[in-house]
Amino acid sequence: MLTMQAKKKKKKMKNQKNNIEFEEYEKALYQKGFSFICGVDEVGRGPWAGPITAAAVIILNFKSEILNLGINDSKKLTEKKREEIFEKLICCDNIIYSLSWISSEEIDKIGLGNANQLVLKKAVEGLEEKADFALVDGFEIKGLNIPQEKFIKGDQKVFSIAVASIIAKVSRDRYMIELAKEYPQYGFDEHKGYGTAKHIGAIHQFGLCPEHRKSFKPIKEFQNIK
Repeated sequence: MLTMQAKKKKKKMKNQKNNIEFEEYEKALYQKGFSFICGVDEVGRGPWAGPITAAAVIILNFKSEILNLGINDSKKLTEKKREEIFEKLICCDNIIYSLSWISSEEIDKIGLGNANQLVLKKAVEGLEEKADFALVDGFEIKGLNIPQEKFIKGDQKVFSIAVASIIAKVSRDRYMIELAKEYPQYGFDEHKGYGTAKHIGAIHQFGLCPEHRKSFKPIKEFQNIK
């Protein structure tokens, strides 16, 4: 039977191994001569209300202060843990990041697919330091004038994408919490705009607000509600 100290050592070694695997794509690209590699991810495609938000992140140096934060796919972290990591990330000198937003109104105008492409592209182009390679979660970004590679479930495989997923997720969640103060009847602070039973009940009772995506099929069914 392992002692408590041996268990901690084994867990630490496992975490170190995961971190090495997690950042292997960036390290391979550095060895090929790329200098400013960005991870890109978006959140908010599925909700019925609120914006799509994307983050692009360049990690200048993979120091222990970043590797030991517990970076993971944002969906696998608790809200408290995401918030803790987020605060440390945005204050870190080794990170350059950019956020972009596409409103529900614009989503209705140009369509979800186009909005998704646009928000990812804007995030990359908004970086203070121009990226020379992009690692993207799930999509190839059209019209991006740098090399890129897409990864299915990239936030579980690529370190900089996972960092981007946390920054995008926390930023959008905070926006929805603020939105709940303006429209408290919908509970945006709880479900973040997703089509939960509580959200559906609120729409039945109060109708739609300007933040609802009118082009979404579920929302169209509520168009005639007061």
